[in-house]
Amino acid sequence: MNIKSMGTIIANLRKEKGVTQEELAKYTLVSTQAVSKWENGGVPDTELLPKIADFFGVSIDTLFDRNITDYSDIETTVAKKIVETNPDNRFNVAFDLCWVIQRAIGGENNPQKGTLTEIQNELGNTQRYSSIFTDTGFTRIGLSKRLPYFFLSPESEDKNLALFENIDYIAFFKDFSDKAVFDAMVLLNKREADKAFTPNLLMKNLNIEFEKAMNVIKTLEKYNVITATQIEMDDINQEIYKFSPTPAFIAFLIFTHEMIDTPRSFSWYIGGRNKPYLT
Repeated sequence: MNIKSMGTIIANLRKEKGVTQEELAKYTLVSTQAVSKWENGGVPDTELLPKIADFFGVSIDTLFDRNITDYSDIETTVAKKIVETNPDNRFNVAFDLCWVIQRAIGGENNPQKGTLTEIQNELGNTQRYSSIFTDTGFTRIGLSKRLPYFFLSPESEDKNLALFENIDYIAFFKDFSDKAVFDAMVLLNKREADKAFTPNLLMKNLNIEFEKAMNVIKTLEKYNVITATQIEMDDINQEIYKFSPTPAFIAFLIFTHEMIDTPRSFSWYIGGRNKPYLT
């Protein structure tokens, strides 16, 4: 462990993340002068080390410049890194690891080279992708802060059977080609999931008639994203509805977007797949 280099490590992490000394000081509840002192050869108090590590999404070992090269329990190491991260930042840390995984699949073993933070700072809101497709599986990752995602698909025994058995894609696409159905899904995904609604919500926001609103509700009930409940109000039984959002719809939008607007800008692209995707 190298205590003397800790200040340099903290300074480098701060610059990589694009944060100021003031922001780090505020998070750790110390003065900006204290952070400056660390970066110029000082050492933080021991009780601050977990908080500093959480702020940067790294392990305490990283602050000590302690490299762990034993990969026999890599799953535990990764899980520990994520669990020890502030819950509000866990997805960001996990996504950083996804970028490391993506490049490792492609043969890159230096995670500090071309970090995700560097790429995102360069891109801004411009989307860029990375993809690997071989006969053993394929990946796709969206790198920008605007719409980050990671998809990995190892080769299955019979992807053709898995994808098409008892699934009527044509009926689904027909249902969602109805503008009112599609608009209703977008509208409901913008609301709190536990908020009940009546057909009036769809009528008002989508500018449709009652009969059309009920048809939309029945269509969405078919895909188990809407459930009906009977309540008694003013001595009259009324039906209200609740929406159960699914991340599958957002994933559907992401990849439909890619079908319409084909990705052309890649940071890491490895081909070499010879067999069909559906086997």
